[in-house]
Parts: sequence; structure tokens; C-alpha cells
Amino acid sequence: MTTAESSQTGGFDLGALLAERGAERYELHTRYLNHQLPRMLHTIGFDKVYERAEGAHFWDADGNDHLDMLAGFGVMGLGRHHPVVRKALHDVLDASLADLTRFDCQPLPGLLAEKLLGHSPHLDRVFFGNSGTEAVETALKFARYATGRPRVLYCEHAFHGLTAGSLSVNGETGFRDGFAPLLPDTAVPLGDLDALERELRRGDVAALIVEPIQGKGVHETPPGYLRAAQELLHRHRALLIADEVQTGLGRTGDFYAYQHEAGVEPDLVCVAKALSGGYVPVGATIGKDWIFKKVYSSMDRVLVHSASFGANAQAMAAGLAVLSVMEDERIVANVRSTGELLRTRLAALTDKYELLADVRGRGLMIGIEFGRPRSLKLRSRWTMLQAARKGLFAQMVVVPLLQRHHILTQVSGDHLEVIKLIPPLIIDERDVHRFVDAFTAVMDDAHDGGLVWEFGRTLVKQAVANR
Repeated sequence: MTTAESSQTGGFDLGALLAERGAERYELHTRYLNHQLPRMLHTIGFDKVYERAEGAHFWDADGNDHLDMLAGFGVMGLGRHHPVVRKALHDVLDASLADLTRFDCQPLPGLLAEKLLGHSPHLDRVFFGNSGTEAVETALKFARYATGRPRVLYCEHAFHGLTAGSLSVNGETGFRDGFAPLLPDTAVPLGDLDALERELRRGDVAALIVEPIQGKGVHETPPGYLRAAQELLHRHRALLIADEVQTGLGRTGDFYAYQHEAGVEPDLVCVAKALSGGYVPVGATIGKDWIFKKVYSSMDRVLVHSASFGANAQAMAAGLAVLSVMEDERIVANVRSTGELLRTRLAALTDKYELLADVRGRGLMIGIEFGRPRSLKLRSRWTMLQAARKGLFAQMVVVPLLQRHHILTQVSGDHLEVIKLIPPLIIDERDVHRFVDAFTAVMDDAHDGGLVWEFGRTLVKQAVANR
């Protein structure tokens, strides 16, 4: 339908609406949504206007090609607008399915569950929700009900979501402050088996929920920890929940990150983000048969846990298309090779730059950590930043990466001197070299006392003003 035809019939024309009002994007957010978001973007110079995207790249209003090393916080695993996922969504819309009747069994949820379980051979059943936090909420409820116990353990600095239940197992006080009372859950240090066992001896623990690689700071569980934790948990009749919302679906070089450690078989696994194909929100909680059968123990309990939009046809079609692409295009193999190239090239820079403390991670989940330099001149500048607010140097790197080199990255958490790289899983060697070359240029500037430090002074003033 043309614009003229649409106006004559009174129909909705999305293209016309965007053409007419699209330029108001920042004003609309300021007026009607989170007013701090546009303020933050203006402050650090991230207030770009992006007009189109494809794969691991998007283009701004001036035609500049930007490399995406953030993937929408991991949602865009296959990049933006993958043709197979797009076709699947067109196909499912054109099929005019009788979706979400609530009193039938459509084939797509069963087919997607079958595909997911094919990658999870020790698990048996799937619950589909709409997001990562919803997948975590499901796991918490199922673990409590299946064990009859009230308390879930989580690791310090963990991030499992921001709804009330998942916030109770969120290891960052900045997210929790002001939202109490939460559930009676307990933090333990990541990798501390003694602390885990002390809590288990109390006899009221339903489960431990853990990210095999924590998103904040990009910290891996120590070698052997997951297997040993699993044995302790099962000895005390508690469950292991693996939060693979960000690390799952190939991100770390295996389908799940827990698969890097032999013998680890979580009782419940949470996935989301990349399963969406970047289009339709979807989350999944995958678990053992006995857990699901205990939760859904009778016909009276058939709807004891459900989601209004869970397992909708569009989400299921997107998920099926994503898993098909992962197999056909050997996505996991690409993650291993490009991830190793990226980590190796970055790690080689630690001897060159005294401000670069560490490069760590697996696959295409990499943390770049900055630390206190040795030379007096750099050390005085570093101390100035740290006194104002920890994390400012990492932000000083992120901003010129975008403004000068058109590469989007993120600081890995509040008060952290760590940049986290979680690019689309489809990036290639050219993208790796482009990022490393740009990062090298920014680090050269930082060590030479260039424009990076000018921006640093601006950040210091803002940090002090916001106290």
C-alpha cells in the first residue's frame, strides 16, 4: 500500500510515521521514557542517529560504517537482520496460524524444544518465556518447588536479571538498593567451595545459580569449580542452575559455557538473548524430567507456571531459524577461531602498554582490564581518575573507539576498569583486525598523553558534580 492509499483508508503507515517523527527520537525519550538515558548519551557523545544495520555493522545518518562489538548486550548473536531469520518471521506471519489459543498444542514450541534438547543431552524438558530474567525466575521457582527448600545461593558480582526474583540473586548492590525486601537468598564468593559447603550444611538450600563466565568483569569460574560444586549440591540434595543467558548458544566456543568443563550437567539451564535472532523476545528454562513432573504434578497444576506470550509462534520461528543457522553456518567453529585470534592479538599488547593489565575470556566473550601504570606521569593521571570515580579510564577508551573509530563497545560494569567485548558471533578476521588496530591507536594516544586525557578531565568534572 502506498502512502497515499494508506491515508485515504485511514490505515497505519509505519514508514510515514518514522519519516515524520523519527528526528524527535531523543526528545521523545526524554519526555516519555527514561529521561536519564538521553542525558547519559549526550554526555559521553553516544547520541548518534543510526539508520540501518546488517550483520555486525550499522550505519549512522552520515553514512559512517560502525562495527558492533556489543551485539545489543548479546542479543544480536547472528548480527542484525539475518536473512534466514527474517524469512522465517515472514513465513510464520504469512501462515496466519491460530496462535496462543491457550487450549491447544501448536507444533513450533515442541519443535524448538526438541532442537534445544538436542544440544542438552542430559536435560529433558523446556519452559518458554519471554526474556532472560523470566528464564531465571522460572528456574528459581522450579528449584524451590522441586526441593521444598526456600533459599538459593548465588555468586558475588553475579547478574541474573532485574525482576524481583532474579534481583534477589543479583550480586550487585547498585541494582538491589531501594528494592528490598527481596527473597532470602545468599551470596557466596565465586569459586569458593568452602563457603558453598558451609551454606549447604544449613539444610535449607534449594540451588546454586551461577554464570559459567560472569558478565560483570568477565570472570570465569575456576577450573574444576562447577564439577565440584555440582557434587556438593547433589550430596546435599540441592540443584545446580546454569545461567547461560549471555554465555549460551555458542558465545564461548561451545554451545553452552558449562560444557568447557567435563562432567558438568546442570539440573536447570537458562537461555535467552541470542535465541531471539534479535527480533522476538524469547527465553527458555531447560531442565530435568523429574523437576518438571514435580512442578506440573497433576492436571490441577497444569497452569501453575505459565507466560501469556510464552511459546508464541513468532518467537518459536525465530528460535528455530537461529539454531538452523548456527548449524548450517558453523557458528560455534567461527566463534572459536575468531575469538582465539581476537584474544591472542589483544593479549600480545599487555607487554606494550603499562595501562593494560589483563585480557581474559573465552570465545567471543572477552574482558580487557586496565590497571595502575608504572611510570610517574601516567600514574598521577590514573590516580586523578580513580579519586573521582573508578571506571573512568575504561570509559575514556570506549568513547574514542566510537567517536573516532566507529566501534561500539561497553564498560563491563559500574566502577570497573574493564571493557567487555561481546560482538555478534558472525564477525570475521577483518572485523578482528579493525578492532585491534583501533584499540591500539587509542592506547597509543593514552600513553602519549593525547586527547584521551582531555576527555578524562571532562569525565572527572562530571563525576565530581554528580556526587
